[in-house]
Amino acid sequence: MPDAQTVTRLLQQLRDGDRDTLDSLIQMVYQELHRIADGYLLRERSNHTLQPTALVHEAYLRLVDQDQPDYRNRTHFYGVAAHVMRQILVDHARKRQSFKRGGDCCVFSLDEAMDLPTGWESHMTVLDDALRDLERTDAEKAKLIELRFFAGLTAEESAEFLGISVHLVRRQLRFAQAWLQRELSARGSS
Repeated sequence: MPDAQTVTRLLQQLRDGDRDTLDSLIQMVYQELHRIADGYLLRERSNHTLQPTALVHEAYLRLVDQDQPDYRNRTHFYGVAAHVMRQILVDHARKRQSFKRGGDCCVFSLDEAMDLPTGWESHMTVLDDALRDLERTDAEKAKLIELRFFAGLTAEESAEFLGISVHLVRRQLRFAQAWLQRELSARGSS
């Protein structure tokens, strides 16, 4: 993992308006972003059309496209990058679902249709819908789930990101996990 002070310094330069700093920053944190992308894609189907490198590159394009980035520190940057990656995957899943319902007007033979993987898109969108519901009732708990399970941050890093104690992170994360498990079970049985 890159030196935290160097990353924070580059983020400060970026916040101060030095847009060229983003390229240096991405080069420095690329491996960590790739690890986050790997974590996301491990939860996806094995033949997903997006690979970790493509996911990192798409996230980079979205991060560059932001007008006024305000990354407080390294942990905050990774949290934002993880959120962007999650949104890319959800957008991809929703697009694939719309295609399956004729949104792309592609015609498949019955044999071709039988070979298409099923279910992964709905799992991603169900998870995203549940996280959005949790976010509406408790944004901090939803952010903890995202930071821990998608960005791969530790309890200590999550505490730093949110500005709360490690003990509170662990307690809220247990509650959020239980809520999410219950919610996903209920949605899966309907």
